[in-house]
Amino acid sequence: MNKLLQLLLIGSFAFAAGTVNAADVKIGFVNVEQILKDAPQTAESGRKLEKEFSGRQQELERMAKQIKDHETSLDKDSLTMSETDRRNKERDLSNMKIDFQRKQRELREDVNLRKNEELSSLQDRINKAVTSVAESEGYDLVVYSGVAYASKKADITDKVLKSLGKK
Repeated sequence: MNKLLQLLLIGSFAFAAGTVNAADVKIGFVNVEQILKDAPQTAESGRKLEKEFSGRQQELERMAKQIKDHETSLDKDSLTMSETDRRNKERDLSNMKIDFQRKQRELREDVNLRKNEELSSLQDRINKAVTSVAESEGYDLVVYSGVAYASKKADITDKVLKSLGKK
């Protein structure tokens, strides 16, 4: 989608270049990777996700310790316990491991889902900031990544970061 948008913008620019003097066109470039790395909203989003999932992460850590303790106990006591007791403890340990793996997988899936939601929200905010900077400073065309070369004069990344910092 992003490549298609770039091609449409470049195509429309090329079409308009025939009717508009190239000196009248103001072009800007935005380094999205730098914005995602440096925007204050990125760190805020990370803290929010960490807080949201810390309880489940602590539960997994507790379960991992419990599994390790059961394994240690089983290894230590397996020679002195009856065959039935040993099989029951092994089955319990196996069930604990299966439950741990399931909860670990669910947490990973939920974290990924929330990260994608937060990234989508951040991208919307970045797009609004880019539009705001472009409109306020009179840019005719602003492009994202996929640019072979952009001079520092055309790079408006810092202005967009400043705009994101205000909100």
